[in-house]
Amino acid sequence: MMTLSKRISIALLTTVLPLLAGCTRHSKNERYYLIASNTAVPYWQSAAAGLAAAGTEYGVTVDTRGPAGFNPQGEVDAFKAVVASKPAGILVSVANSSLMAPEIDAAIAAGIPVITIDSDSPESKRLYFIGTNNFEAGKLGGRRLVSRLNGKGNVVFFTNPSQPNLEERLKGYQDILEDYKGIKIVEVFDIKADPGTALDQAVVYLARNGAEKIDAFVCLESRSGANVAEALKRRNATDRVLIAMDTDTDTLQLVGDGTIDSTISQKPYTMAYLGLKALDEVHHYPVKPLGQDYFLNPTSPFPVFIDTGVALIDKTNLDPILRKRMAMQ
Repeated sequence: MMTLSKRISIALLTTVLPLLAGCTRHSKNERYYLIASNTAVPYWQSAAAGLAAAGTEYGVTVDTRGPAGFNPQGEVDAFKAVVASKPAGILVSVANSSLMAPEIDAAIAAGIPVITIDSDSPESKRLYFIGTNNFEAGKLGGRRLVSRLNGKGNVVFFTNPSQPNLEERLKGYQDILEDYKGIKIVEVFDIKADPGTALDQAVVYLARNGAEKIDAFVCLESRSGANVAEALKRRNATDRVLIAMDTDTDTLQLVGDGTIDSTISQKPYTMAYLGLKALDEVHHYPVKPLGQDYFLNPTSPFPVFIDTGVALIDKTNLDPILRKRMAMQ
């Protein structure tokens, strides 16, 4: 015969267990993807780690896809393949907005939430953007440049002109330099998706003398900094200013030895970590219609932009971030 206490225990379990099961809304069947512009570089490996951490926390399936080398069409192809698998959501960093925007719109039309990170496509119907305020990142670098040049000198930039986030950074630098007529932008050099060309072109710039001497080099993407630094080392050009982008180990070590004056730090790990959680929320609490114009909607459930922050790293604050980066290797 069942005792009263046993009957109470069974009744409680019958009531509580379904509630506990209902609290776990996630499943390994939920698949979320990050489409990156270049999966081979440390920047995107850091983002992939953030995505994986959030995936483990939520108990969902995650994967990072994209070309192992800057290839905008290859990124579009990776995005389309993921859309065809009908995932729960997609994060994407846009290498070329004119190529990617129609694909984002097609995914949204198919009911797949898409959030951009790192590099935006504001003309698309993506839900919103998580990442660096790249215009402000450029302004931060611009103020450093002005300070190091004492308001006078010739500057060259290294970039991929089609990449939206890099264009915003350049605008930020230009905004600051407008007030300093003694600083001249000599050239904005297109590395054509190959950071190695920055080394060769830096050697060309370093051969200029007199009024044509290049006093400062600014790298708007993550991999050119180490290449330009190599050119400076070969020529023993210790009288030039080099400002880099991002915090891979090579760049940080070059800041430490003084070859790179400073670098602008972003948070790719945070972008992907927050991005997956944002997609998960939309997946479980869908908003319909998904493709409406949330930018102009005063009761929008989404922000326009989540700023993950930016910082300038130089010798004064280098050690903590370098130790953290070395520990992640």
